[in-house]
Amino acid sequence: QVQLVESGGGLVQTGGSLRLSCAASGGTLSLYAMGWVRQAPGKGREFVAGISRRSSRTSYADSLKGRFTISRDNARNTVWLQMNSLNAEDTAVYYCAADRRIYPNTVVTTLSDYDSWGQGTQVTVSS
Repeated sequence: QVQLVESGGGLVQTGGSLRLSCAASGGTLSLYAMGWVRQAPGKGREFVAGISRRSSRTSYADSLKGRFTISRDNARNTVWLQMNSLNAEDTAVYYCAADRRIYPNTVVTTLSDYDSWGQGTQVTVSS
């Protein structure tokens, strides 16, 4: 399985932006559908965004459309999550996740389908 390491989290003010990175190793990233999942304090994990193997398709949580953008570069073994117009409700631990897929255009939105997870990076939005 591919190993995932997130970075780029931190403290940001309301209205600010952050770019999270997910570095993959131990596998060929182009074989995996990738996603970002978050867990806010006292809540369960929720899907944030997903991207297909070759970036042909993306999917976002309805509440985040227009503010967050997922992207990837398979040659660099990296996936990013650009987050804009952050607010307090975005405070959470953000996890990168991977699922090996045969079909190149599949986007994974079901959390239980992901079989590799990173350790997470904390994002805190202050008012």
